[in-house]
Amino acid sequence: MNEVKEKLRLDKYLWSIRIFKTRAQASEACEKGKIKLNDVSLKASKHVAVGDVYHIKTSDRNWLIQVTGLLDHRVQYSEAIKYYIDNTPEEEKEKLNVQAASFYTGKRLSKTGKPTKKQRRDFEDFTNEL
Repeated sequence: MNEVKEKLRLDKYLWSIRIFKTRAQASEACEKGKIKLNDVSLKASKHVAVGDVYHIKTSDRNWLIQVTGLLDHRVQYSEAIKYYIDNTPEEEKEKLNVQAASFYTGKRLSKTGKPTKKQRRDFEDFTNEL
């Protein structure tokens, strides 16, 4: 493992462990108060220390991670997960799985979007009978 011994910015760390896709997104999350340490919002320039526990809110899920090592460059996911412990509560992880299953069924959600051809024909038949 190539660990960094000196100071490491929070936005760079979150980008390198693949919580955020870009450093800009990590910095923006810090600015918006989505990254917290001991219930205090942090700036992107805050230095990361081994043992810190961060609460991170992303569009997909809420994370609770503990830093186990410092990483200053982006690596494969299988390598990146060695630099933190994911302490996210199980109910949060399960909510993500349920949400993923409901989104990609291939079926249109009811009462959203354009009606199907059958629904349109049924509606036209109904209005013509009146």
